[in-house]
Amino acid sequence: MANLQAMKLFVRVVDLGSFSKAAADAGIGQPSVTKLIAQLEKQLGSRLLYRSTHGVSPTEIGALYYEKCKLISHHVDEAESVAALMQSQVQGHIRISTTMDFGRRVLAPLVLVFLKANPKLHIELLFDDHIVNMVEQGIDVAIRMGRLADSNLGARYLGRNPWSVVASPQYLAARGSPQTPGDLTAHDALIVSTVQNDSRWHFHGPKGEELTVHLSGPLRSNNKSALMQAAAAGFGIAALPTYVVHEYLQKGELVALMPDWPLPTQQIHAVYPSPRMVPAKVSKFTEWLQAQLADQWWTVRF
Repeated sequence: MANLQAMKLFVRVVDLGSFSKAAADAGIGQPSVTKLIAQLEKQLGSRLLYRSTHGVSPTEIGALYYEKCKLISHHVDEAESVAALMQSQVQGHIRISTTMDFGRRVLAPLVLVFLKANPKLHIELLFDDHIVNMVEQGIDVAIRMGRLADSNLGARYLGRNPWSVVASPQYLAARGSPQTPGDLTAHDALIVSTVQNDSRWHFHGPKGEELTVHLSGPLRSNNKSALMQAAAAGFGIAALPTYVVHEYLQKGELVALMPDWPLPTQQIHAVYPSPRMVPAKVSKFTEWLQAQLADQWWTVRF
């Protein structure tokens, strides 16, 4: 890099015929320019410039070296321009990691909309309910639910993911409708097995109190759709993301329970391998995604 800087300065000195003008053009002091050119001449073992009261001119070797340096400088400037252009446009490849259910139900339809608006972009969408090593797997951005652990990763808040406690009208007619979290111990629970402490449901009360209930039931699954279907079929009470059950609630096939005792709302984040120098294609995608996940996004059919 030092050689490249010296070569660029040498070209400007020849072009302008002056150390002082080249220094002013580069925004540095003349002694720095003189020192760099002297180091360049020492490294090459050749005198590159004639210095006189009338100005500066290249020697025979300096003239030949000037032509090569000018060509190299042009190619470097061109490469930097291409990099800057790539950074300003939504094009190239993005590798995205997300959870199975959110990815299938929400993110995949949104990615198709974004791809249609950005035809030069190519996206690889990976589904995995386990946290992946972003660096090892070459992930550009991961969409993660819940509170983020402290790390060296970069992150952008995208929105919130509320959960609902639901059951079918048939189940409630047969077993009764719980009014408080404590009532749930007399019911069958349908458990999401991918959530930490999955059989412990945590509630916030109307007066700010917190209550945890340990539950059990006939079915555990890492697939939220399977648990939703079991709840709709009357097998028990489920705690699921609202985006999973919203359509069933609208149809009356499921009923939301205990509105005064909500479950904690998860945060949704876009996570980057590094907090610095996030590519424009990635930052523009996550900025757009943040707008799509504003307000009550879970009421939208993707």
